[in-house]
Amino acid sequence: MIRVLIADDQALLRGSFRVLLETQAELEVVGEASTGLEAVRLARSERPDVVLMDVRMPELDGIEATRLIRSDAGLDVRVLILTTFDLDEYVYTALRAGASGFLLKDAPPADLVSAIRVVAAGDGLLAPTVTRRLIAAFAAKPAAPEVTAHRLDGVTEREREVLALIARGLSNAELASQLNVSPGTVKSHIGQLLRKLDARDRAQLVIAAYEARLVSPS
Repeated sequence: MIRVLIADDQALLRGSFRVLLETQAELEVVGEASTGLEAVRLARSERPDVVLMDVRMPELDGIEATRLIRSDAGLDVRVLILTTFDLDEYVYTALRAGASGFLLKDAPPADLVSAIRVVAAGDGLLAPTVTRRLIAAFAAKPAAPEVTAHRLDGVTEREREVLALIARGLSNAELASQLNVSPGTVKSHIGQLLRKLDARDRAQLVIAAYEARLVSPS
């Protein structure tokens, strides 16, 4: 069972999301939050697997709420940011705050359900073309020197290759096929990258790849 917390300041949207998610046998809505502070409080008390997090909320915005939730060592909660095209400037910041991915609010219902499953499984960043394009655009902006300096020290050439392919949106199965290795080997490489780059999930690996200029935002 995947436990989900819905955080959005619009009651109608929260209700719509709840109705949709409760039609799925493996999803359980454990709470609704109308403010960022309430989202943090409920995340700590209810310990959901995934938080659907709106960006613009009263008291505390969704990005800072995400940062607080993801920095809590006692929590293992993944955050899926809900956004609209006019909020694109927040996407990259939200991912750096610890979000595992983002989804447009007008996405088809099936995409929302799929996104929750993907994030709950620990696969991190969603990889539709639009997602990669948006992240690439923001990651292409000059980063502070302390962000990129020595970021890939200790990362092997093979691991750099894996990191670049992850940033292009390849799944584990696609990585194994392209590199002609076993799925277990792919998982081992990803595990090493997560450890060496001090990354929480695939989302942060993608950010690291763009910041290190392993891939270009084409």
